This record gives sequence, structure tokens and C-alpha cells, in this order.
Amino acid sequence: MLHAVLLRAEVPSARLLAVDVSRACKMPGVRAIVTAADAPGLHGIGIADQPLFAVDLIRYVGEPIAAVAADTLEQAEAAVAAITTEIDLLPTAISMADALAPEAHLVHPDWRNYEVLFEGAAHAGNIAWEATVVRGDTGAAFSRADVTVVESNFRVGRQNHLSFEPRVAIASYEDGRFHIETSTQVPWTIRNVTARILGIPASHVRVTVPAVGGAFGLKFDCALEPFAALLARASGRPVRLANSRQEEMFTCLCRENAEIKLRSAVTKEGEIVGREAVVLMDCGAYGGEQIFLTTMTAHTLGGNYRLGSVRISSRAIYTNTAPNGAFRACNGVYNTFALERHTDEICAAIGMDQFEFRRRNVLGDKDIGSTGQVFEGDVLRPMLDRMADLRSARPSKKGTAGRRLYGRATTVGTWFIFVGPSAATVNLNTDGSATLVTAGVEIGSGSMMQALPQIVANTLGLHPEQVIVRTADTDGSGFDLGVGGGRTTVSLGAASQSASEEVRKKLLSVAGEMLQTAPERLVLAGGRVEIAGAKGSGTTIAKVVERAQQLLGPLSGSGSFTRPGVPAMAGCARGHFIDAIDIPVFAVHECEVAVDPETGHVEVLGYTVVQDVGHAINPRAVFGQIQGGVVQGLGYALHEEITIDADGRMRQEGLETYRVPLAQDVVPVEISLHEGAPSIGPLGTKGAGEVPILNVAATIACAVSNATGRPVCEIPLTPPRVLELILGKNTQLTFPHISPFWEENVLTSQPSGKRDVAG
Repeated sequence: MLHAVLLRAEVPSARLLAVDVSRACKMPGVRAIVTAADAPGLHGIGIADQPLFAVDLIRYVGEPIAAVAADTLEQAEAAVAAITTEIDLLPTAISMADALAPEAHLVHPDWRNYEVLFEGAAHAGNIAWEATVVRGDTGAAFSRADVTVVESNFRVGRQNHLSFEPRVAIASYEDGRFHIETSTQVPWTIRNVTARILGIPASHVRVTVPAVGGAFGLKFDCALEPFAALLARASGRPVRLANSRQEEMFTCLCRENAEIKLRSAVTKEGEIVGREAVVLMDCGAYGGEQIFLTTMTAHTLGGNYRLGSVRISSRAIYTNTAPNGAFRACNGVYNTFALERHTDEICAAIGMDQFEFRRRNVLGDKDIGSTGQVFEGDVLRPMLDRMADLRSARPSKKGTAGRRLYGRATTVGTWFIFVGPSAATVNLNTDGSATLVTAGVEIGSGSMMQALPQIVANTLGLHPEQVIVRTADTDGSGFDLGVGGGRTTVSLGAASQSASEEVRKKLLSVAGEMLQTAPERLVLAGGRVEIAGAKGSGTTIAKVVERAQQLLGPLSGSGSFTRPGVPAMAGCARGHFIDAIDIPVFAVHECEVAVDPETGHVEVLGYTVVQDVGHAINPRAVFGQIQGGVVQGLGYALHEEITIDADGRMRQEGLETYRVPLAQDVVPVEISLHEGAPSIGPLGTKGAGEVPILNVAATIACAVSNATGRPVCEIPLTPPRVLELILGKNTQLTFPHISPFWEENVLTSQPSGKRDVAG
């Protein structure tokens, strides 16, 4: 096996005039070197704008220029150091303000020539993508004499996933086919994107995935795999490519920095008759996943509350920085922070209690979402009532704050479960066990090893430990969209249940013949087939399988699942990959904080979560996800921030400079699961992995604002930032490059066919 290293750009913006690998080719141990000439195509989501290697232009610090495979890692590193480049420095657009300034440097001067892979949205210059919502007449809403208009600006920085295992891939090439073993959440995406980049049929790529050592959305795209595949083909040897921690920090798809402008028109009774918003999302040098993630804004800023009319623009902005990507609950985390802080500012403006305002206005049964979707079930209001009961049942922690400033806050959040296509196969073995084959990946949530075996076992009358889950292999499994977005238990679970139902039907048919009983009178439980009401009258499933093999052959079943697609209102959403949400999921969080007025340190005294789970088939697993999500959210709210210098370099390049929650930062979470909300998931389940982080930054920011009496408009709430807040500094943000947003025209014309449903 050879070891690979990437030559990465050291400048954020330059014309790449020449790459000379001649000296490196002669270095000891070098077996292959590949450059842009070996992979000239472009790929992307929504827009094909990204090359594998820099071609003509360098667009960010860390962009790959060449890749080397050698006998040892040290030899590969030496060869990379021997490669010379000739560049001509260009102007930069490091911030979104830079990118949107008049006469700004274009990160992609040839943007008009890119292949658009998903029609329906506008893009121009440094605006890579825009997704819009227009429902009702916001102009009329804001013109009413009986409303108070509240405007707010918010800003958030980047957050690194910091999974312990870095990205790593091993590729081999034999008999015209590639085999890639990789740490990923999306084996089929790796297969298809690698094939596109290499210009080969997708069937020529096999992807297998062992258990993944941390992901959180970081490994939801194709990254190192094509480099390893190219080197394997060029060298004829297996190739291993792994990121160093430094590479992992400054090149790998952080949660994006963003700027959010909100304004609402609210009556004195608390009715929100109009809302407008613009969200700028820094996608970095390439659109990538940010193109898709612009979709989420409509369902977060336009979620939580009933809105009479709404107008939202969500834009992905090109900058000369490393590309950003998906991170647990994606842009919902900072949109919820902005929305809930904005909600508190509304309450202050109209003089209404924060809890009461939320209880009056949260989405309920038959209410209309921002894109015109009609919601089913009254979920959030009972969850708020449950939170109130929990609060009244325990004493306040205000007494533990001492001389520090005390604050408490309750927030709500709306998210959704990604569904999409999944496939599964179930084989019953002669020893009575079952083998489940899917393209699912275990990324630490336990869903693959806990929830899916429970679903199969429940259908076939087995113990969960009798269900063997095979690791992902694109040669041996059907298509799957990927593990993430809380979709494993829902999508893969539904496909697994469907496959199990087919096996069950065959099993009962054979058992009925053996027991001389109609199949509908038989029950499966404890590894046995019994006649209903006559315990001990049947036989073991293993014996039925043996008989079935003699009569029918091996017992197996296949199942599939995809999202049915909830309709949005015609014409009000444009540029969205998901116009309406199949499975909404809700959360209510509450926390108590103490703020030290001398140091700015924020201590979380207590944290409570009421989470909508549909049906919890494994409550302990859900508790673990909630505890972990809250801790990760604490990091985002209080500690974690990536900053970028004027030369395009990230200051935080390792564990020494990037502050994440440590063991002593962990706060025990009081958890209450809300069950019974409508769900198309198997057994009524909803995904539980993403939503726990959704409200955390919002809840802490609202509590700190209540404690200090100051408006919180930026996170993380580090001690220096909190001190400035207490002293009355930096309490207001202005974004001249997107102001006044309610007067400007969005890139796309207003969608046709819009209907006013404001009532």
C-alpha cells in the first residue's frame, strides 16, 4: 500500500500559471503524481462549479493542486515539497461584505458557463445560489397602522465538526474497477461523484464503509476518495490518503458563518402579520452543500410560528475561503438562534411575556407554514405546557447564581427529517437469525446497530441480537441517500420493515403448511411460530426456514422507501430542493444561566429538553443523542469559533487553538420525550439525532440577554464578548451590504401564481 499527500495552495486567490512535477517524479519512493490534467471535469450540487484540482485559478488557502503517492508518508511529503508552481496573485473576497461590494473581485469570473444541475434558482456573480419564499403580501402587512415593526440583525461564525477520526480513504484498482474503503456517511454519493470525476461508469466503483469515527455531517460529501482512486489507477497499487488534523481543520466543510436580517410586523395582541428575512450564508470558494442548504432557511425562519405573510431570501455567497458544508441541523441552529432572539425582541417591543407569546403563536394543527404547507397535529403547544410543568416541579437555581447575573429562557424549534430513497434486503438464516443488508453506515448514533435490528426483530418475532447488520457495500446493497439528517431510523427503518414484511409473509405461509393452520392464525415471537392462543403448539423459526429452503429456496425479502413528498403552495417557493417537509420535528428547550459581571463567564446552571420523537423505540438511545447534542450546542453557543485572517488563513488549525466543550463543561440534561405526533416513519418514529442541537445556542443567548438586559446579536458568547455586552458595547450590528433588505428586489422575480393566504 502506498501513502498519499496533497499539495495544497498557500494563497487564497491567484492565477495558476504552471505546475512542475518533474523533480518530484524523480524523488525516492514516488510511484504516481496526478494533477488537474488527470481529472479535468467539474462537479457540485445544484451547480457544477468545483474542479478536483485547481485549474487556472486558486480560490482558497488549502485548495488541492497535485497529489503524490509514494512508498512511505515521508517520501510523499518530500515529493510534494519538490513540486514547484508559478502563480500570479489576484485580488480577494475574504468576507461576504467583500464579495458583495460594488466592483467586487469575482471568485468565479466564468460563472455564467457552469452547468446548472438543478433548475429553479438564480445565481449571479458572487451569489452562488438564492432560494426564496414569497407568500402573501408583506408590503401590506408592514403598512398597517395597527402593527409594531421589529427589526433585528444577527451574525454567527464558523464551527468545526472536530470528529476524532479525520477523513481517510483507501483505494485500489484491479480489473478495470475501483474499490474504495472510506470514512463516509454517503457511500453511494462517493460512488457516483468519483465516477463522474474520473469519467467512468458508476458501476466501475465499489465503495465499502467500516464504522465511522465521528461525522456530524462532515462526511456527507465526496472529498479524498477521487484523489486516492486516481493515484491507485496511476500506480497500480492500493493507496491510502488521510488528512492531518491541520488539514482537517482548515479545509473541511465547517458550519458556515452567516448574517441574518429579520423584521416582523406584529399587532399588540401578538399576531405576526408579516415577516421578512434575508440570510447570507458563506459557502466559501465553491457552492457545494451550501447550495442545498439554502433550502433550510424557509423551514426554520419561517417555522415555529404562524405567519400571516412571509418573504424570505436565503443566499449562498462565494468567498475566497475554504468551502463550508453540512453540520448537524445545518443552518437551522443559527436561524433558530436569530429567530428566538428576534422573538424576545418582539415581546419586549409589545410588552408581552416571552413564554405566553410563544404559546399563543406556535404552529398547531392545520396551520400554514412559510411555503404554504399545512401542518398536522398540535405538537408544540402541549410541549410548552410540559416544559411549564417541569419548571414548576423543581426549584429555581437562581439562588446558586450568588452575586452573578441570573437569567432563564425558553425557546422553541422546528426542524425536519430528511427522508429520500432507501433500500434494504433481509435474509433469514437456517439458525433462525436474520441478516440485514443496506447501504447504511454506523456513524456513532447506534441506529444501525440498535434501531434497525429492533425494527426487523419486531416484525419477524426475533430478539434484536439475532439480527446481523452488514456494513455498507455499494456492490451488495441497494441505493441509499446517505446516513444523516435523522433519516436512518425513518428511511432505512421503513425499507427494512418492508423487506421484513415480505419475509414474514413467506415464513408464515410455510409455517402454516407445517402446522396445518391458516397463516393469519399464527404469531411470531421469541424465535418461534405459534398458533394464536395455544402457547407451545408451534415450532422454531429455524425449523421453518429449513423447510422453506426445501420448498422455495432461501427466505429473503427486499424493501424500499422514499419520501412521498408533502405539497407546498404552488408558486411561493423557488430554488428549494425541499419545498415542504415530510416529517416535521419539534423541540422546546429551557436553561438557567449565571453571568459573572466581572469576567463575562457564562455558567449554565440547568438545562431541560422536551423533544418530539414520534415514538421512541429505544428511549436510552434518544437520551444519549439529546445529551450529546446539547453539549455540542454549548460549544457553539459559548466557545467555538473559526476566524479567518485577511490573507485567507484560518487562525484555528488544531486542538490547541480551537476550544470545544471539555468533560467539565458537560451539563446534565433533564429530558422529557413527547410521543404521539404524526409521522410516516416505521412504528411512528422520527429521527432523534439532529434536532437536539437545534435550540441550544438560541436558549443560552436568550437567557444571557435576560440576565444582562442587553440584546445578544452574535455568538459564541465568549467572556470578552459578554463583557462588551455588559458594558453596552457592540450591542447592535449593521450590514450595509444587505440593507435595506425589505426594499431591494431579490435576484429572481417574484414567483408567479402566488396566493395571499394571510386570511
